Amino acid sequence: MNAKEAKEAKEAKEAKEAKEAKEAKEAKEAKEAMEVRRVDVLRAFVGTALFGGASACATRDDAEHSAGFAADGLHALDAEMAAVVARGEVRGITTLLLHNGREVASQCVGERNAVTRAPMTRDTIFRIYSMSKPITAVAMMMLYEQGRWRLDDPITDYLPEMHALRVARTADADGAPMFEGVNRTPTMRELMTHTAGFAYGMPDGRIANTLFRRANIPGSADMDDFVRRVAALPLLEQPGVEWVYSVAVDLQGAIIQRLSGQALGAYMRDRIFAPLGMRDTGFVVPAQDLDRVADIYDTDHQTGALIRTSPQANGFGSSQDYSQQPHVESGGGGLVSTIDDYARFAQMILNGGVFDGVRILRAETVALMSVNHLDAAVLNNSDAAGRGFGPSRGFGLGFMVETYPQSAGRPEGRGTLSWTGAAGTWFWADPANKIVFVGMVQRMDDPTRHARYLASRRLVYAALAQ
Repeated sequence: MNAKEAKEAKEAKEAKEAKEAKEAKEAKEAKEAMEVRRVDVLRAFVGTALFGGASACATRDDAEHSAGFAADGLHALDAEMAAVVARGEVRGITTLLLHNGREVASQCVGERNAVTRAPMTRDTIFRIYSMSKPITAVAMMMLYEQGRWRLDDPITDYLPEMHALRVARTADADGAPMFEGVNRTPTMRELMTHTAGFAYGMPDGRIANTLFRRANIPGSADMDDFVRRVAALPLLEQPGVEWVYSVAVDLQGAIIQRLSGQALGAYMRDRIFAPLGMRDTGFVVPAQDLDRVADIYDTDHQTGALIRTSPQANGFGSSQDYSQQPHVESGGGGLVSTIDDYARFAQMILNGGVFDGVRILRAETVALMSVNHLDAAVLNNSDAAGRGFGPSRGFGLGFMVETYPQSAGRPEGRGTLSWTGAAGTWFWADPANKIVFVGMVQRMDDPTRHARYLASRRLVYAALAQ
């Protein structure tokens, strides 16, 4: 080997070693970013005065804050929630468990931003999608308490655009959809319980959902335009016949605007978020806080791998600039929040409408929301049955309600309220056991989400001392 070849070989070796060193460093940093980040800070809470808004995940003090729970059971909960990141199901997760209004366990695992490698923290902002729905239901019930509407009122009292609704039936021989008129106008109770018959654009092959997707409802110019577009579309079924997930909660948002004279977001801010101290919940993220918004991921159906979407993706194949005011504030799925903010909301519900001395709803109103409003025939229809509704589980005014969970082998207490979001967020509030649990991730179309929900419940109640 001559001198030139020797020099080239040396340079190639050094370049290879430099590349391997860089890759090893990046791998180490990635591993560190995926570890559970804890802060050894004692957080004392009194009554329902819960969260200080710290950005780091606080650990519990097993001697004081975990009373009523087995320490090894809580560690098993921690381990399983961390394992969902280690298994690659999500890139980051935050969880929070409260008992008797006090924090028992919390953790943040993984990262919220794959580019900056910023870790998950307590103040990470999540797109909560359909976990907006219970908040909208509370806003509706505040107006109910004022006598502004009644459960058995026809929706046309508040949405006159709905005066000529029709139902989509099977297509004719030429493939054109066939319609029939509604037997009666849907009621407000049906609007509050997804039994009014409205569609939502689900990819289930039903004509009304197909027409809903074609109508570009997200492209509505404003709330009134949104209502007009929905009114022009057919229903999936006659009112009161079927429980089917629907656009009904966005229509509730329109009613809130019309009855209150405020934009939906302004009404929620003034009547719910500000009183409860939910500082990071709303339809818009201030520019200075955009770096706290978690990445959102989709799923590659060929490989099962996570795909990081654009920073402003809304998870439904289009973009949403959360720094800008949307044309239509979606009460059904437009809010962002943090784990502490949502826990405040859930604790208020568990407390019967009051949190930290601030009353949002009367106890009897929360009780009305917390009972099943579906009759047996509706509970047994295919869509409702697919969500586990039946003799042991129903739907109230904005929440899923556990009516007789033990009869179905579920561990939560009777009267537990819960719901989830499209990107994998989930919560439940169990008044029988005084438990609130909130979990936050950001993955769309996630085949692992239901196993995660079930595991969190199983482990929480296994740790609860009986």
